[in-house]
Amino acid sequence: MKKGDVSPILVNIGFGNVVASSKVVAIVTPGSAPIKRMREEAKKEGKLVDATQGRRTRSIIITDSNHIILSALQAETITQRFIEGKEPIEEEE
Repeated sequence: MKKGDVSPILVNIGFGNVVASSKVVAIVTPGSAPIKRMREEAKKEGKLVDATQGRRTRSIIITDSNHIILSALQAETITQRFIEGKEPIEEEE
């Protein structure tokens, strides 16, 4: 890449799966009825991505393209990874 190009920040959402942080709108827990409806609608539309590797869904990531990504990690864990990924990296001289 050329100097000055901005590459997307990828955040690990579990089991080697990553998501571009700039595309994420929300990270929610899967318990509420509206979220369950949103998940079912995404499944019908072909916009559901299951990144749980067969484990229990503990968080749902909503993207700007209305894709729904299921993750086996807690929402708090993923949120912390997003925060760590957005911190400026200090360059050593």
